[in-house]
Amino acid sequence: MRHYYIHTQEDETLVKTVMAYAKSKEIQLVPIELTHLNCLEVEEGDHILATASVEGLKEVMEFVSCNGLSMGIVPRAEQKELKKTFELPSSVEKQIEVALNSCSKKLDLLYCNDKLVLQEVVIGEVPPLDSFSSSMEKQGLFERFSSFFSMLKKIKSLSHTLFTVTTGKEKVLKFSAIGAVGVEYNNQTFASKLVANYLKFNDGRLTLVFLSPNSIFEYMSYIFKSHILKQTPQKLPSSVGYIHSHKLEVETNRELSVTIDSVNSLSTPVTLETKPEALALSVGEKFWEKSSKVKEIKESVKVDTLPSDDELSSYLSKGIPLFAHASHEQFTSLFSNLREESRLSSTFMTLLILATMIATFGLYINSASVIIGAMLLAPLMQPIVGVSMGLLRQDTALLVNGAKSIAVGVLAVLGTAMVISWLLPLTQHTSEMNGRLSPTLLDLFVAIVSGMAAAYAKSNEKIVGSLAGVAIAVALVPPIAVAGIGLGWGEWSMFSSAFLLFVTNLVGIVLSASLTFLVLGFSPVSVAKKGLSYALVLVAIVAVPLSISFKKMEHDIQIKQLLSSFETKIESKEIHLKNIEIRGDEVRCEVISSDILSKEEKLRLKGLITQRVGEEVRVLVSFWYEL
Repeated sequence: MRHYYIHTQEDETLVKTVMAYAKSKEIQLVPIELTHLNCLEVEEGDHILATASVEGLKEVMEFVSCNGLSMGIVPRAEQKELKKTFELPSSVEKQIEVALNSCSKKLDLLYCNDKLVLQEVVIGEVPPLDSFSSSMEKQGLFERFSSFFSMLKKIKSLSHTLFTVTTGKEKVLKFSAIGAVGVEYNNQTFASKLVANYLKFNDGRLTLVFLSPNSIFEYMSYIFKSHILKQTPQKLPSSVGYIHSHKLEVETNRELSVTIDSVNSLSTPVTLETKPEALALSVGEKFWEKSSKVKEIKESVKVDTLPSDDELSSYLSKGIPLFAHASHEQFTSLFSNLREESRLSSTFMTLLILATMIATFGLYINSASVIIGAMLLAPLMQPIVGVSMGLLRQDTALLVNGAKSIAVGVLAVLGTAMVISWLLPLTQHTSEMNGRLSPTLLDLFVAIVSGMAAAYAKSNEKIVGSLAGVAIAVALVPPIAVAGIGLGWGEWSMFSSAFLLFVTNLVGIVLSASLTFLVLGFSPVSVAKKGLSYALVLVAIVAVPLSISFKKMEHDIQIKQLLSSFETKIESKEIHLKNIEIRGDEVRCEVISSDILSKEEKLRLKGLITQRVGEEVRVLVSFWYEL
């Protein structure tokens, strides 16, 4: 076996190191600039060492492959990615030792339009899949953030292209993506890390990894995890697909640049093909460990999560949207259901009136469980979700039908509760009624979260049953029933407070459900702006009295806290307070005293309570004496 060392003139220093280390072997030096490889007289079984640029190394590889030789690489110091790809040692002496030992194991070689691919072929732009994760290993947090933000800047220039890929088994696949990365080995790129379990050095297949983000948020999430958190997903992200095959013909509906080993030399269409067991290359031991020898000729395809229908592909070709765009099937199914459920019908009215009767009786008998039953029965959430979608999509028919059902339904609930209040000879407030007479910003927050849950549940048929839980959380019918009772009793404040709670729930659900449908991709932002602005204005208007009520509640809690620790002595009589309630400008409580108080002592007690509160209040008390 003869040894040849192919190198360039600029690598003279490294050449001297190699020759000094390998003095026991006869090595013939071959300066690549002076001698054309085809003029080199070699015999099968000879061993080649090489130091050159990536393009120079590829020329040597093809020469070695064609002549049945073996080869070892002595990489330059800056060729870090090359070292990682073939797991070469970090020290020069160890690299030389590996390169000098010929290896009988042969690797597959990847070609793109008959051009050898050493590390990766990139079709279009696919940051960060085309980056080497090894380059980030020693980066600090600041550098990783800089890389993250530089990728974010590229988002505006990225858009989807329709790919048509024909596999080696003549299977034709069509879908849209922003680009793809083709690899043969686990070369430490982000693309190869995602499919590392499928990359083998001699299975006769190449791997083409596609990046197809449906939204900016989805894309940001992936690059944040990969660059800032340095996480490799355990499960393939929904925006990524791959194809394993020995040959792939790739066409696109618009021309995309094709970069081979960082050199932009081609454009689509291209053909990627593997030449099996073509090169005997000396590599590090870890390379064999992570790429166990396997003979497998089956194709493997996973592109089912990538957008494939024409409408969605056309939409994404204009640029990656802020939010994901729902599929045609999702859109059709949801709109069909919402249109049906938003219509006013006898079933809707029957269920609503029955739910109102149950809720009203539950309010009178002060039973939370009965009121919950009414919440489950009431169908009022359905047209409200329909109004949310109609407002978002500017769909007049859906909006009008939903609003009509809500208006008629509210009038029916008010009327039913009012009639029941006339028929029953009871006029005392229960705690369940009082619980719906003081709406605050907290109720608005509950409505907003409930609206999100309702929209999400409605858009996903697998969890649509969760709407029952949402109905309980937001309680639409009970506050309207309390308002109806208030009308029946002629108490305007009761009616207005309870009805404000319903309006709070209504506008909160409409706004948040609209936003959730927007995020889920059921409307472009350009269409949604107008409807969302209307919803925001309504929420802002409702938030004014709720803010006042919230501050009042906060103030009352502070007074309760001040008085809960109130203890004093009046003429040796020990006094403290229990069961404190704040109603408007009244403080109601129980006074526990060690003895009976005189009129003067009661006045002194009132003064002390007023002083502790810090403002003028009416004090209503009941006395309890310790024996």
